[in-house]
Amino acid sequence: MIRCHLSRLLGERKLKISDVARDTGINRGTLTRLYYETAERIELDAINRLCQYLNVAVADLLEYQESK
Repeated sequence: MIRCHLSRLLGERKLKISDVARDTGINRGTLTRLYYETAERIELDAINRLCQYLNVAVADLLEYQESK
């Protein structure tokens, strides 16, 4: 299972999904699915833009956890 830490990262920075969508050009629906961890796939370009915008590594944004 891949966990996405977008909600935590935005909370720490007091950012809203709409702020990130406006600043990065990433579709708001895509960001919402990542925020609530319901995304089934994501473009590498979106991950790249998120990492640049938040100034984090991919490992800070996404984490692999073994399924139970």
